[in-house]
Formats: sequence, C-alpha cells, structure tokens
Amino acid sequence: MASKVLPPPPRATANPAPARASSSVRRTSSIDVTWPEGEDGDRLFVGRARDFFTPAGGGAKASGGRVLEEAGYRATLAQDKTITSIVGEPYDSRLDSLVGVRGGNHLRLFIKETMPELIATGAPLYLPLDDISGTALVSAFAWSQWHDDWQARLRERMGHEEMDKMMAARVNVCWGLQEGHSGVDPDGPPRNVADADAGDVRNPHDPEGWHPLHDVDGPSFRRARRIDVTRDASGLIRIDAAFQDSAKRKDGTRVAIHEYNIVATADPATLEILTLEPEARILPFSECPGAIHNARRLIGSRITEVRDTVLGQLRGPEGCTHLNDALRALAEVPKLAEDLARAEA
Repeated sequence: MASKVLPPPPRATANPAPARASSSVRRTSSIDVTWPEGEDGDRLFVGRARDFFTPAGGGAKASGGRVLEEAGYRATLAQDKTITSIVGEPYDSRLDSLVGVRGGNHLRLFIKETMPELIATGAPLYLPLDDISGTALVSAFAWSQWHDDWQARLRERMGHEEMDKMMAARVNVCWGLQEGHSGVDPDGPPRNVADADAGDVRNPHDPEGWHPLHDVDGPSFRRARRIDVTRDASGLIRIDAAFQDSAKRKDGTRVAIHEYNIVATADPATLEILTLEPEARILPFSECPGAIHNARRLIGSRITEVRDTVLGQLRGPEGCTHLNDALRALAEVPKLAEDLARAEA
C-alpha cells in the first residue's frame, strides 16, 4: 500500500513585528538562553518583559509613548533543569525561593503557590518566569545549529537508556506527536525540522516596538512573545499576539522551530472570548497545524480563566504544547486592557 503523502509543515515567519498600533498597550517578553561555560555547563537564562503604551494617533513614530512596567531576571539552570541561581532585575527577594526548584510543571505550580500575586496582578515578571519550564525543555535545540552530530552528542551525554526514555515519552504528548504521526515514526524518512528563517522580531521602523534583547555570539536560544491590546469602535478588546522559539545559526541569522500568531476578541464587560484565530507560521511536523481546530474550543470561555481552560480542554494529543503556551498567555490581556484605559483617561 502506498504511504500517505503529507503536506510540508508551515515554514514562513511573520516577523518582524508590526509597528505599534494607535491607542494600544504592547507586552513583549523574552527568554534568551546561552551556555557561558560550554555545552556541558549551566545554562544562563536572561528573562525580560515590558509593557509599552502607545497613544492615539501613535505608531512607530508616535510621541508620548512610554514604558508602563518592566521586569526581568538572570538565572542559571543545571543540566537537569534545576535553578541554581536567580536574581531579579530590579532585585526581587521573592525569586530567592526558586533556587533548587526544577524547571517543569512543578516549577509552574511552585510559582503559583508562592507568588500568587504575580498572577493576580498580571505582573510582567510572571510571563518570563512561567516560560522557564518550556524553555528549559527545548533550548538544547540551539546546539543543533552548531553540531551536525548534535543528536548523537545528546545521546552520549544523556546515556542511551535515558535518551530512549525521553523519546518514548514524547508519544502522545501533543497533537503533532500522536502515535502514528510522522514526528514519532522511527522508520520515517529523515527530516530537517528546523530550516525556517526566524527573521527578527524587532521592526527596524519601530525602534520602541521591543524591549532590549540579550544578543550574544555563539549558540543561543530565544523564546519571544508579543501581545498587542487595543479597543475597536464598538469597545471590544482586540488582541494580536505572537509566539516564537528560535536559535542562532553560525552565520548570525536565526532559525525558528515554532511560531504561532493569534488574533482574538473579547467582551470588555464579561471578558468572554468571542473570536479566536490561531495561525501556524512555523512548525516542525506536517501534522502539527491540526491542533489549531481544537483551540477554538476556548471561544465562549472567560479570558481570565484561560490558563486552566487550556489545561482542561487541550491536554496531551488534544492540543499542541507550544500553541497551548501561546494561548495561556492570553490571561495577561485583562491587565493590559485596564492599563490601556487608565493611560488614556
């Protein structure tokens, strides 16, 4: 029987970010990961987030735009994803409690239990902290751009047994890696899951459109987010969001492995999600974009509850882990909408 011919996965970035819209608040968030002590050493995580208000009539050349809030940290993580140090920028004593905690779902629960005010207030610091878990999991991908035998080196470092366990655990972890799909087919043809140009999130015509990023020479990984919030003529909250995982190539350009855009609207009174349109821009496997259809289950739910709704509705092969991360961040929107109303008052 002839094998099924799959369409190629999406491989076209939407970067650079659009110029800031008139009467908007933009949250940008990033984690840049590097290896100051080499491939086998601790990873340095530089997390940053910033909220920026653009007034009416504004845009790339708007006057009167200003930073509303910003926060960040520098952290080191061991090979097993344990946080070995973390310092807030500016200093925040609450972060001291994260030392010794491993990146993963446990870290997210720990932050929720010990720093609930970050979530309750929509603080910019929360987003790059929450992203430590996902970034710790995928950032080693950066070395694939520097070593042709990266997978063999990873297997040697982890050990064959642990590597086989990790690969087996991927099955059914998400829509794209369901049993029977190409991404978990050991007999499938070899594939390059990362050949898409990531572009640059920064728009050269809008220098205030992004906070400063931690650019370095050598292997590095970046998770970057953008959430734009505006209000339309009828008062609806309009959302334009972007999510990208990328790594630096040897020639200084960047390659992306995951990129989603999300356009949505929400009712300002009830905070109900009225419309939701995710768009797959860059994904590793042909089946991955199928997760988009299930994401529309969130329509009708409250945007303030989207983190829990995503976990309930889009768990495992019902969703895409990276799309889920992009969707969970929509919980930041009510805070941004409030800041927009306050800034324009």
